[in-house]
Amino acid sequence: MYFVDAAHFVFNCYLGYLWCFTRVFVRAPSGRQRWNVLGALNAITHELITITNETYITSTEVCALLGKIAAAHVDQIITVVLDNARYQRCAKVQECAQALGIELLFLPPYSPNLNLIERLWGFVKDTCLYSKYYHAFADFKQSITGCLDETNGKHAPQLKTLLTLKFQTFKNVKL
Repeated sequence: MYFVDAAHFVFNCYLGYLWCFTRVFVRAPSGRQRWNVLGALNAITHELITITNETYITSTEVCALLGKIAAAHVDQIITVVLDNARYQRCAKVQECAQALGIELLFLPPYSPNLNLIERLWGFVKDTCLYSKYYHAFADFKQSITGCLDETNGKHAPQLKTLLTLKFQTFKNVKL
């Protein structure tokens, strides 16, 4: 089972905490460039499969990601959990998934807390972006890519407790 979602990291200033009595100028890039990461996170092994670009994430990239997942798990049953983004729910992606033998499971609208990979995106922002300045876009991309490459390496102990299958539930809810 894979949880799939895209993160759009903007080359900009991500402040952690700033409080002072005097005015402080914080260096920041223009924010005109984005590093898009379409990721698929294995719910059990925390293996991460990604497609990246600097333009847009479309159904073409989703189909390429499904192809990578299918190639990694030949002759296995694969379920992919997605949110309701238009480019993920379109006919092209559904036909591609059917051809590859992948089951698509769509989350209810407005429920990012049910998508396990959202926790990984938060971890990447905490680790690579908040309170950090990158002079060049290449450094920015390398930092994010390096963090994602170490999900089963250096960051595995932290992610083991963060990427659990425990989701918040509500009992006796009356609407």
